[in-house]
Amino acid sequence: MALNVTQKLIQDHLVAGQMTPGEEIGLKIDQTLTQDATGTMVMLELEAMGLDHAKTEASAQYVDHNVIQVDNKNPDDHLFLQSASRRFGIHYSRPGNGVSHPVHMQRLAQPGKTLLGADSHTCANGCMGMLAMGAGGIDVAMAIAGEPFYVKMPKVWGIEVTGDLPDWVSAKDIILELLRRHDVKGGVGRVIEYYGPGLNSLSAMDRHVIANMGAELGATGTVFPSDNEIKRFLKEQEREDDWIELKADKGATYDLHEELNLSELEPLIAKPSSPGNVVPVKDIAGTPIYQSYVGSSANPGYRDFAVAAEIVKNKQIANGISFDINPTSRQVLTDLVKEGHIGSLLQAGARLHQAGCNGCIGMGQAPATGRNSLRTTPRNFPGRSGTKEDSVFLCSPETAAASALTGEITDPRTLEIDYPNIQDPKKPTIDINLLEKPLSLEEAREIELYKGPNIASIPEMDQLPDQLEVPILLKMGDNISTDEILAGGARVLPFRSNLPEISKFAFEIIDESYYDRGMKSRDQSGHAIVAGFNYGQGSSREHAALAPRHLGLRVALVKDFARIHWQNLVNFGILPITFVQEKDYDSLEQGDVLLLSDLRKTIQQAKEFTVEVKGKNKRIPVQLALSGRQIDMMLKGGLINWVKDRQKNQV
Repeated sequence: MALNVTQKLIQDHLVAGQMTPGEEIGLKIDQTLTQDATGTMVMLELEAMGLDHAKTEASAQYVDHNVIQVDNKNPDDHLFLQSASRRFGIHYSRPGNGVSHPVHMQRLAQPGKTLLGADSHTCANGCMGMLAMGAGGIDVAMAIAGEPFYVKMPKVWGIEVTGDLPDWVSAKDIILELLRRHDVKGGVGRVIEYYGPGLNSLSAMDRHVIANMGAELGATGTVFPSDNEIKRFLKEQEREDDWIELKADKGATYDLHEELNLSELEPLIAKPSSPGNVVPVKDIAGTPIYQSYVGSSANPGYRDFAVAAEIVKNKQIANGISFDINPTSRQVLTDLVKEGHIGSLLQAGARLHQAGCNGCIGMGQAPATGRNSLRTTPRNFPGRSGTKEDSVFLCSPETAAASALTGEITDPRTLEIDYPNIQDPKKPTIDINLLEKPLSLEEAREIELYKGPNIASIPEMDQLPDQLEVPILLKMGDNISTDEILAGGARVLPFRSNLPEISKFAFEIIDESYYDRGMKSRDQSGHAIVAGFNYGQGSSREHAALAPRHLGLRVALVKDFARIHWQNLVNFGILPITFVQEKDYDSLEQGDVLLLSDLRKTIQQAKEFTVEVKGKNKRIPVQLALSGRQIDMMLKGGLINWVKDRQKNQV
């Protein structure tokens, strides 16, 4: 049977289940990735599991999100992560080394492997011919401990790429075109696989840009073939021995198919406040801006900065514009310095920041209130920038640089200059100075974990009750993101290792009274939330499930869930149910009380059941799409309890 690349990767790593779309499968995980906003919890979970040493081929802990050090919290947690990496046999990337996804691509990614990361943009490394997926932290902890990763078998969405990109159009415009066509739910339940002659003109880093924002389509992952371009990239990184060829078989088919002619594309931009709100740049040209921002894991390559530098070279940015440059790795930053591009950017008036996620996650570079910010980042969810009422547009480096010069949104094709011809350095910098290799098992056993005063253990969670009587504390609309459930940024993320403290920020963007009302409900039977489509889109941060669970959330009733957040809810014992009839969403109000009876027996015997609305003589049919393994986890109150129970039975 002829197989596509995704099918080959899954078949080679399948340890449970059948490759039937929608069915749960278990996959062997070769590599893992954690970053500091999620990794502290992962390391605490590894400690709770009693892990001796990582069972993966390669696991890496990156410090890229919480690099601002305004008090002791972040540096203390960095020391904890360093000690945990040494204790558990994990690579440790120190602050300033760069964003996890491009650094992993440069130093550790291998064609033919699986990668699971506690960051939704882990899918970026699918550019290397890997099956790379984001997940909640505890799923990654399980993978580090040698356990399979369970996921529903995706459909494979084949996109045949033809043609060549016109001048002033780049990889960011490719993924924005797909978001324009399909919006933020277009990839749910799918792996996107690119193939065709148009790939010949796309570099490995171009493919990274496209694969990265597969997360914004809701996709399980994005896969590119491992071809001569990937071989070239690995050779430049002095890792050619890690290359294998991995292409679709002749005659391979796809569950869904689409064509994308690069020659027909134009500069695109996503308007506030969704990555799917995409229009041509020319349609909103002339809109005034306050900020233009280049960098992030969505545009991390040398050419993304170099093209911006060439556009503004020997020119001055417009008065009043903050032109923010956020390098993505020390290697890229060093090469930009060597080639004179940093000098060009600074001369034009740019502000240079350290290598890291920075403003992408709301850690600095927040825009002014009521002003427009152009960013090459992957997301523009409300408040993600760090400014509560922000107005963030997503665009290519070309559009960002052109607009910095004019002070307004500008179609870069209207600039009266030739399109810069950017070539990667002939011999890129190789920098491993801030990437610490894992210790041997014998050395690791001598390491003690360093825990600063901000680290708190995960509270124990009770089993699923047989009866629930829960008020609806929040009723929300469609596309609620994890940034809205639990914000990132400099105010919130320093508490990532302290669940009681970080819970104080839960849902504050939607309703500032949620914390107080949640605490009251916790002392009773807990509470429920109701929402529309695509609930929990965006970041993989499991705190967006943990914090509401800590405040008493027991039931999430929505039209449908984003994949990673759905799994996080299950992992922490929150019942994720969906409406059978969408019209029932309209009949519920905030404050209604839901009654769920004989619950433990019901979820073991039926995929559909009814929920009573107290005092309204109304029963609402709902459905629960869990596997038998997940139902067992739900009964025990979540994955941690499930693991403890299994370990107890093995003794």
